[in-house]
Amino acid sequence: MIRSHFGLESNPFDDSRPELLHHQKEILDAIMVHSQQGGLCVIMGEPGTGKSVIKQAIINRDSKKMITPTVARTLHTYSNTLQILCEAFGIETNKRDTRSEKMLIETAWKINSEGKMLVPIIDDAHLMDIECMRKLRLLFEDFPKNHNLVLIAQPTLMHKLRLTVNEDIRSRITYSVKVPRLNPDDIRAFIFNQLDRIKLGHNSFSEDAIELIVRSSEGVLRRTRNLCISGMLEAVRDHKQVVGIDQINRVLIQPHWRTERDLQS
Repeated sequence: MIRSHFGLESNPFDDSRPELLHHQKEILDAIMVHSQQGGLCVIMGEPGTGKSVIKQAIINRDSKKMITPTVARTLHTYSNTLQILCEAFGIETNKRDTRSEKMLIETAWKINSEGKMLVPIIDDAHLMDIECMRKLRLLFEDFPKNHNLVLIAQPTLMHKLRLTVNEDIRSRITYSVKVPRLNPDDIRAFIFNQLDRIKLGHNSFSEDAIELIVRSSEGVLRRTRNLCISGMLEAVRDHKQVVGIDQINRVLIQPHWRTERDLQS
């Protein structure tokens, strides 16, 4: 609908083919260094700040030289998590933990002998049971020493790891970073960059609309993207070629954008 209305060849603000921002590139570069030397890396951030973009960039970095098995279903038991890892490695097992662990270790050493880097990723690691994480950490101790385990999580994970009982995990972290919210200038630059990618003029959003998006997104990339797309949909409904403040305000009055106090008034 948006593509037809605005005469576009590709979808606007398409997060399936993201372009890394400067701070995301710096984080990716640091992860790559630790992937060559070996480590335990933690990427933290509030929801919507761009952690998934960095994760996808790691996965897409170099599939021929870097293997990136990913665990995204972190609410599972240790046994189920092992099965998820086995599936990611293409390993068939009899679902016994000891057998799965043995096969994973053997596969990791085989990958290492082929000169490839191994970068396992655990997404939403803050939701993983800490005992499950501890067992995985012990499993990865038997992997080649130059592998790099990457935990992607919300900041609550670090609160857990600061507990004395979890010092065995925290003490092994070689790199950690918190993905920040963006400042207003960076949000504007992000919007204009996205418009450039789809060859749509910057004047497709009025100045007032841009300022309202910048304020309302509060530095969160996902909010910015959703506000822009929703504003464009409202412009389609209004048969407008420019997204104005009226369209953005119509999005912002929807319940999921409003605070609890607003909804009670």
